[in-house]
Amino acid sequence: MTVPADVVADLSEDELIASFLPLLPRGGRTLVPNGDDAAVVAAPDGRFCVSTDVLVAGHHFRLDWSSGADVGWRAAMQNLSDIAGMGAEPTAMVVALVLPPATPVAWLHDFCRGMGEACAPLGVGVDGGDLSAGEQLVVAVTVHGDLGGRAPVLRSGARPGDVVAHSGRLGRSAAGYALLASGRRGGADEELITDFLRPRPALAAGPAAARAGASAMMDVSDGLLRDGRRLARASGVVLELGPLEETVPGAVAQVADAAARLGVEPVDWLLSGGEDHGMLATFPAGTTLPDGFVALGRVSAPTAELPAGTVTVAGAVPDVTPGWDHFRP
Repeated sequence: MTVPADVVADLSEDELIASFLPLLPRGGRTLVPNGDDAAVVAAPDGRFCVSTDVLVAGHHFRLDWSSGADVGWRAAMQNLSDIAGMGAEPTAMVVALVLPPATPVAWLHDFCRGMGEACAPLGVGVDGGDLSAGEQLVVAVTVHGDLGGRAPVLRSGARPGDVVAHSGRLGRSAAGYALLASGRRGGADEELITDFLRPRPALAAGPAAARAGASAMMDVSDGLLRDGRRLARASGVVLELGPLEETVPGAVAQVADAAARLGVEPVDWLLSGGEDHGMLATFPAGTTLPDGFVALGRVSAPTAELPAGTVTVAGAVPDVTPGWDHFRP
């Protein structure tokens, strides 16, 4: 359907939906796609994982930094990563959008293309949602996943003696954000900026960790330090990480030049930057770690000096801002 329009207010709701639906993928498990009051998705396991996230323009993304496709990609990937963090395979998502009437139709189509680029290669369908007009652009995504007969991997299963391991990128998204905020673009910096605008989560690592017998796991969305504390608190343990310069020297090296130019310690980005969406997991001692996972340290029992929920790095509690908090500056 071709309807000449510049902004969403130029179209009726039905016309707007008809203009972007062909841009969204249908998943391999979608039985009833868009068009009815609800989609129907197969759940062969008899259970499904579900997670939801909201992105608000000016708070989670900036329109002067990100294209519509960037926002669509990011909205999909951060939700897909939450499903992987339970050890599940993502299968389908629904998306609700609040659009100011002056939103360009081209931006909306670009958003749908970016979401499709993220979902289609994984066989994940974008199977419905909702549209509303409002004063601020808001994206709300709900994603479903299949456990494939496995038990979900929770945050609460880590036990003293377990190995702490991580899969995926560390610090690159935080570096990209800092570079954008400083007004730097181009050259080697552009790769880090792209990793901020379009994160590439370790999606396959979640189910792989579950198959390998991970005792606890979560997606690192708000920083290794903050999310590590969440896992440690849920499990009633302490996470003792080694020096990151020794455990993940490649990750430190990848952001070292940008950190030097901005006067930042590169390890701070690895500890507090979360939007790389890697997988933090614990495994019983002696487990062969799945491909992509690197051992960061070990789990220990809490003490009077180190209560449950503590994360240490190189034997000390880091004096670093722990990561993203929605209700703090």
